[in-house]
Amino acid sequence: MELNFTKMHGTGNDFILVDARSLDISDLEGTTRKLCERKFGVGADGLILVLPSETCDFRMQIINADGSEAEMCGNGIRCFAKFLYEKGITEKTELSVETLAGVIKPELLADGRVRVDMGEPRLLREEIPMNGPDGEKVINEGIEIDGETINITAVSMGNPHAVTFVSSTESHPVEEIGTVVETHKLFPKKTNVEFVEILSDEEINMRVWERGCGETLACGTGACASAVACSLNGKTKRNIRVNLIGGTLEVVWDKETNHIFMTGPATTVFEGTLNNI
Repeated sequence: MELNFTKMHGTGNDFILVDARSLDISDLEGTTRKLCERKFGVGADGLILVLPSETCDFRMQIINADGSEAEMCGNGIRCFAKFLYEKGITEKTELSVETLAGVIKPELLADGRVRVDMGEPRLLREEIPMNGPDGEKVINEGIEIDGETINITAVSMGNPHAVTFVSSTESHPVEEIGTVVETHKLFPKKTNVEFVEILSDEEINMRVWERGCGETLACGTGACASAVACSLNGKTKRNIRVNLIGGTLEVVWDKETNHIFMTGPATTVFEGTLNNI
């Protein structure tokens, strides 16, 4: 099978995008692993497929580099929207996109960035999902990691996040702690892990350990979850800048609608064709 693809990134979180509306990829997990492998493949944090939808303009399917399927990806959906417009698949600058996390609405801005209505954050334990009594929120709750306790705030943006506050993101052992928290028994579907350093009430630094990927240069849903966690813990305003290794995102938790709005870049790196996939 011949496969046309576009490599894109959103603040360093990179993806392989494919118009799969007329494709049938039989071994999606194996194909994704092959494509995302950085030594022998194209190399990416995930594969994003453009698919038809009966309820929205398009459907987005995202597969992590390890072959597991993700519910949503904030950086990925910005790339998804930019890809559709640049390829002439749509002339719309405001889209409705079907995802496993629900309907997400990206908007292409005049300056080239993409603003995304990420919907409402979900805070109840069963919505994360996280084991324990239903109906409870997990805000600055201690969990045991290798005999030590770290405090987390749990937020779902359609996918699970555990946010912890640290004194310095640069020196923090992200891989060591992220690996353990990702697979902690409290999270039946595993979790993404965000490490947040407060710079002011309007700005934070963030590093992320992504479920199914390891540490990445950025995570859009993680930036949104971190903004919510910061506000819930009284550390920042509801409108903040989130500095990631790969760039900066603007995140607003709108008080009236309870929706999260994320704005950031989406950049095309290169295009190509793969044979015998």
